[in-house]
Amino acid sequence: MKFRFHTLLMIVLSVSQVTPLPGCKSAQNTGSSNYENFPPGIEPREIGKKIADRYLALPYANFNRPAPPRVITYPEVCTWYGALNFAELTGDKALTAQLSERFQPLFGASDTLLPKPDHVDHSVFGAVPLELYMQTKEQKYLDLGKIYADQQWGIPEGPRANAASWHYYNKGMTWQTRMWIDDMFMITAVQSQAYRATRDEKYIDRAAKEMVMYLDSLQRPNGLFYHAPDVPFFWGRGDGWMAAGMSELLRSLPVNNPNHSRIMLGYKKMMASLLKYQAADGMWRQIIDDPQSWKETSCTGMFTYAFITGVKEGWLDKAIYGPAAHKAWRTLITYINADNDITDVCEGTNKKNDHQYYLDRKRNIGDLHGQAPLLWCANAWLRK
Repeated sequence: MKFRFHTLLMIVLSVSQVTPLPGCKSAQNTGSSNYENFPPGIEPREIGKKIADRYLALPYANFNRPAPPRVITYPEVCTWYGALNFAELTGDKALTAQLSERFQPLFGASDTLLPKPDHVDHSVFGAVPLELYMQTKEQKYLDLGKIYADQQWGIPEGPRANAASWHYYNKGMTWQTRMWIDDMFMITAVQSQAYRATRDEKYIDRAAKEMVMYLDSLQRPNGLFYHAPDVPFFWGRGDGWMAAGMSELLRSLPVNNPNHSRIMLGYKKMMASLLKYQAADGMWRQIIDDPQSWKETSCTGMFTYAFITGVKEGWLDKAIYGPAAHKAWRTLITYINADNDITDVCEGTNKKNDHQYYLDRKRNIGDLHGQAPLLWCANAWLRK
């Protein structure tokens, strides 16, 4: 039986709040980090608060377009999710309340801004209501978030459904598969969040199986990833999505999951390669293996997040990756301007088989593609 998105949405909006599922809580650890290695001005707690407050000062974002967004876009989702995690880790209830209040118009007059769960860039939106559910225990958030997670593995429908959609659906994968490395954050984030919120292993199993397919298909011998099979360039933020996606997934994937070892192998292989290509000042470049390429902040933030997470979780050698993560963080935050906007962020980028195309991408200021990884890094430092 097919359910249309707006029908499901109306059901969610009409359901009164009920008691949360028993035993459901965030899988994230809380606590504070030892800041002895961070001088004043660069402490993760301080930086995270500035970036979260900057986000709250913005309207619903649609970067580089004069008109308001038609729907909430994925860079905003990534920033919102990061800010919510930061609020929880720091025990900032006022910040959580502000981030929750920002969501309320989406249950009312601004519900047209809710993206339809018909594409990876839209379905990742579910990570935000799922996080709000884990922090507030309000059922309406769980109901809405599950729509996005469930329809990502639902029957292909709508104008985006095509022969490829049915091919992947029949293989037990999400019909939204497109074999771009960006997908491995967009898919794994919402499915991992659904697992954290419900403890239903079907969600984490889906994400792990999908990740293995991408690893087997797209990871190159050097551990990095082309933007897509027909685009043989190691675009920084594209690989950043993969690094962050594996980190997010592995944080919650049970070690006894049959795909855990394969994903950990792919993650460690990528981390070793990133260590090799890290610049002397700690940054990474727009095209990772091109030493003439410009240094780019969104990929640097994502790779730094993956390094910090690996060290904190015990996956990576602290003596090797710890200093690399510190160096990256210390340099990355020098790109934050007086308005708390990070500079040198690659604009939104579709795939193209043209090396110069990637080099010529605009360097944005305050683009949420770059703001979000700052919050992720702060959160990773704060987790015990």
